[in-house]
Amino acid sequence: MIHVSLKGDVRDYESGVTVAEVAKSIGAGLYRAACAGKINGKTVDLRTPLTEDCELQILTFDDEEGKRAYWHTTSHIMAQAVKHLFPEAGFAIGPSIENGFYYDFDLPRTLTPEDLSSIEAEMKKIIKADLPLERFELDPADAIALMEKEHQIYKVELIREHSGKGEKISFYRQGDYTDLCAGPHLMTTGRVKAVKLTNCTGAYWRADKNNKMLQRVYGISFPKTSDLNAYLTMMEEAKKRDHRKLGRELDLFDIYEEGPGFPFFLPKGMILRNVLENFWREEHATHGYEEIRTPVILSKDLWLRSGHWDHYKDNMYTTKIDDADYCIKPMNCPGGMLVYKRKLHSYRDLPERVAELGLVHRHELSGALHGLMRVRCFTQDDAHIFMTPEQTESEILGVMNLIDSFYKVFGFTYSLELSTRPKDSMGTDEQWKMATDALIHALKANGKPYAINEGDGAFYGPKIDFHLRDSIGRTWQCGTIQLDFQMPERFELTYTGADGEKHRPVMLHRVIFGSIERFIGILTEHYAGAFPMWLAPVQVKVLPISDSAHEYARKVADQISAAGLRMELDTRNEKIGYKIREAQLQKIPYMLVIGEKEAQSGEISVRGRKSGDLGTMSLSEFVKKATQEVATKAKD
Repeated sequence: MIHVSLKGDVRDYESGVTVAEVAKSIGAGLYRAACAGKINGKTVDLRTPLTEDCELQILTFDDEEGKRAYWHTTSHIMAQAVKHLFPEAGFAIGPSIENGFYYDFDLPRTLTPEDLSSIEAEMKKIIKADLPLERFELDPADAIALMEKEHQIYKVELIREHSGKGEKISFYRQGDYTDLCAGPHLMTTGRVKAVKLTNCTGAYWRADKNNKMLQRVYGISFPKTSDLNAYLTMMEEAKKRDHRKLGRELDLFDIYEEGPGFPFFLPKGMILRNVLENFWREEHATHGYEEIRTPVILSKDLWLRSGHWDHYKDNMYTTKIDDADYCIKPMNCPGGMLVYKRKLHSYRDLPERVAELGLVHRHELSGALHGLMRVRCFTQDDAHIFMTPEQTESEILGVMNLIDSFYKVFGFTYSLELSTRPKDSMGTDEQWKMATDALIHALKANGKPYAINEGDGAFYGPKIDFHLRDSIGRTWQCGTIQLDFQMPERFELTYTGADGEKHRPVMLHRVIFGSIERFIGILTEHYAGAFPMWLAPVQVKVLPISDSAHEYARKVADQISAAGLRMELDTRNEKIGYKIREAQLQKIPYMLVIGEKEAQSGEISVRGRKSGDLGTMSLSEFVKKATQEVATKAKD
């Protein structure tokens, strides 16, 4: 007998019982919902036998790992459907991704929208057949022979790469389809309930432009049709909110083919950006931060010293200056180390909070670039806090409270995630345990629920990530707090303690926006371009109805501008209805309509972007209302 702990409830089972059988013993509902398992923190297939005492978690679609198994299984269903419709197809890879799955196919012709509909229909037949997924293993030679028999050259290439390890190769079979795969997977194809293929694009095999271009088919699936419909509705709404489209339409920002991944900010976009950065500066000054700026290009020796060269060199741009090697910085922290080292520090100086809006460059593959969301240069709203070990928890909590106050201004809710030590890391087990324990203590003191993301920390320390939820339910990872014992060690940072001896400070890395560019992209989609009054590049549009109202309209415009509001005066010879519609399309918060009646009465007719006609009021009354909205950062 073995003892299996399920959320603290210990049950006895015969050795060899599978994860699926344990789920079934708990209840038929859990068994039907089960997607995978987690044994002692490791995600496993439902078919995995339990042979010793362990902690077990049954993963459903509500768990991230469960979703991955669900979507990975659906990618195999799609591949089987493609095999039925295109028997000569070559199969590359078909992983789960953040939202759904894809599979790369080598096909005799380009797929059409009608083909996607046919594949989807065939998938539904396979789902209805409720085919069991069977896992089996082969020696590398037998695995290669099986895939060669199926004429699957991409699978053979993958097996040959793995065969040197001498391990058996795992496969999954469902009906007439067999795929090279490590799993985990659902028990049967019938566990998938609602599926939709969403897109088809080109993708080079192994992301190498020297290889053949394959066809990548994307899809999504859910346990309930209602969940699928809600997702598709959200995606339609997301298309309308696409920041790339709105950036051009509102004349905010764009990316040109002369600089892929390098965004251009246009005059109105710079207004938005400057307002955001000024807010950031004001809040940081209030909370005891000093601002610095460090160079964009620094010696390669610095990056070797920091550890970034060993862990990040493939993402770094390099250059030569006077025959010496230099790097364009992908992070701000090594420069921050040099700033700290410029003078001696006492324990009385700590904590020292140093902030930087630093421009960084990272080499991203062209296929990964996406508007402002994934670029090759961006401004990180970095800060580094140097502190004594005793100050660690209070400083982490202080940062968490600061981040919380920022996000509330924009109307964001968020979830928290603790990311632990990755495989590619530096430092001792003791240092990592101390750092991780400190973050856990702070999270518990903060009182908000959090998830654990095993193995996804920075190479120098564990971190807390903040995942924002926008107005249509999507999540974005923005803020992060990273606790670092490594860089103070590598750069030999010190402070003099109360005992007169030298001590090593502890260091926090943290961002709130994450990237100014990306945060602007998120805000653009969150607000659908209709920014609240305090952020709007143009806050008021003055619209004279006729030439006779121009003189009064100019006086109104001057007073609006003198009150510190951003305004535009539209004196074009166009009908007022056209001017109003255009201002609405530009998503300007307020339109002041000025005609002869208003000129004679000395008042203004006000229209709101959302509320429409607000009636007539005095200019002073409007200015008071508008400036109050700006001062309080009202959310509309």
